[in-house]
Amino acid sequence: MEFLIFIIITLLGLFFGRRVEKKHYASIREREEKYRKLVVISDKDLKRAKNVDSQGVLLVEGTVVSIDAFKKMMASFVNLFGGRMKAYESLVDRARREAILKVKEKAANAGYNVIGNLRLETSSISKTTKWTVGSVEAMAYATAVKIAPSWK
Repeated sequence: MEFLIFIIITLLGLFFGRRVEKKHYASIREREEKYRKLVVISDKDLKRAKNVDSQGVLLVEGTVVSIDAFKKMMASFVNLFGGRMKAYESLVDRARREAILKVKEKAANAGYNVIGNLRLETSSISKTTKWTVGSVEAMAYATAVKIAPSWK
């Protein structure tokens, strides 16, 4: 009976975890397309830009993405036998893309059209004990400016 409950909970975790992850990826792709025209340039290019219409503003955004029970269980097996931790790779990917999108959204909503010197910091949180849920935090920061259309 206990084994049956374990199997049911595992299958529910698999179903709902995949569903939530697919919805999140769909949301990310949709917003990436929306902010595709927002230019992201390097620090060098930002210094060379001639038609800067505004003072640079520092934008900082972060996000935390947590792992579901099924992925945590599969990652434990992979950790035991060795190999790539694909469960955690998708967490890091989603967290980084989400943090970058938040910076882009903030810049666009404030009227800026160029993001310069975009940087990412990623850290793992909530992995202190065996029974806690693993989470990934990603923080993106950049300088946002408004540059006239003929900026090259």
